Amino acid sequence: MNKITIVGSGNVGATIAYTLTTAGTASEIVMIDVNDSKSLGEALDIRQGTPFCHPCQVYAGSYSDAVDSDIVVITSGMARKADQSRLDLAQANVDVLKSIAPQILKYAPNATYVIVSNPVDILTYAFSKYSGLPDRQIIGSGTILDTARLRSRISEYYAVNQQNVHAYVLGEHGDSSFIPWSIANISNVPIEQYADCLLNKEARMENFDKAQVEEYVRSSGAKVISRKGATFYAVSMSVAHICKCLLSGIDTTLTVSTMLHGEYGIEDVCLSLLNIVGNTGAHSKVMLPLNDEELKALHHSAETLKGTISQIKI
Repeated sequence: MNKITIVGSGNVGATIAYTLTTAGTASEIVMIDVNDSKSLGEALDIRQGTPFCHPCQVYAGSYSDAVDSDIVVITSGMARKADQSRLDLAQANVDVLKSIAPQILKYAPNATYVIVSNPVDILTYAFSKYSGLPDRQIIGSGTILDTARLRSRISEYYAVNQQNVHAYVLGEHGDSSFIPWSIANISNVPIEQYADCLLNKEARMENFDKAQVEEYVRSSGAKVISRKGATFYAVSMSVAHICKCLLSGIDTTLTVSTMLHGEYGIEDVCLSLLNIVGNTGAHSKVMLPLNDEELKALHHSAETLKGTISQIKI
């Protein structure tokens, strides 16, 4: 029996619930939202399709229904408005999180918390400070989606299965993120050498351009929003994957946001490194062999986040 509570029944929260249900990840899913009617409608819509997939109880509830949850996913918050700065959004959503935290922690103190709302690194940091929970129980979705976008783009260039691509986006889930190209590879072949290793040179796109790939990763979210109004499928699939790994009996490495305590000389900030995630939470990190340029980029990302944190009320 695996129980997952989702706080927030908007596009992202509802799609996470749907994805978890169709994947058979949980046997019980509770949906909580300040708009009771919305969560009731979303839960009913999903529940009526369960005869065609894995058995699962999906229902709308209140915070008290979160008791004994294995995982709590927090998607609540406001989307950025056209005239709103990133700083204003950060403060607004920190305030939302602070109103949610005591209510959910009262009933699910032993759950692993997955923070999805943006700005995710700031909110993960705020929840860590506010909740007092052990670090392993607090995970921000971080750059797991950025990493998925990167791998899908590289796979398109070389017409190869995405699962053969091993590359990461680290740092902030935002403009200061970066790609450590020195460790990126396809089936253990460094990215720079892969094209030369292909006997069939037609099985790739021409002119692999790292700068273009980086721009693609950073701009993907904005492009989706401009075309359909919001992003929710890919992020929901990413969060569902985190949940699956948390419930698994074997550890998985994921680029998720967690608190740093001196790793790479950085502390007291949440950002994405390669973390080991399993049924005891995010319990360790993999210290990747970054080169000097990549270390500089990581420190820049940390300082960018700290600059925002210093200007808001946690």
